[in-house]
Amino acid sequence: MSTKLYVGSLPYSTNEQQLSELFAQYGTVQSAKVITDRYTGQSRGFGFVEMATGEEAQKAIAALNGSSMGGRTLVVNEARPQEKRAYGGGGGGGDRDRW
Repeated sequence: MSTKLYVGSLPYSTNEQQLSELFAQYGTVQSAKVITDRYTGQSRGFGFVEMATGEEAQKAIAALNGSSMGGRTLVVNEARPQEKRAYGGGGGGGDRDRW
């Protein structure tokens, strides 16, 4: 069963190919995704890598967590399930009837 990893403190210049190659040293990478800003398209400095097995994921965590990439110290751990977000957003209170 595959294991999804969170990778934080990535250099902003990192692309998905580089991320995949970095983790491929420790096993089969099923996917690698650098998270980008929705509006600017620039990297947000973190991403996710899905390794083929839990054993390979643990090897990658042990080797890469705390290591340096592009002058930044990587944070690598198992990804937590995404939290449900409330729909809507934006600022301001809910008292819209006043307008």
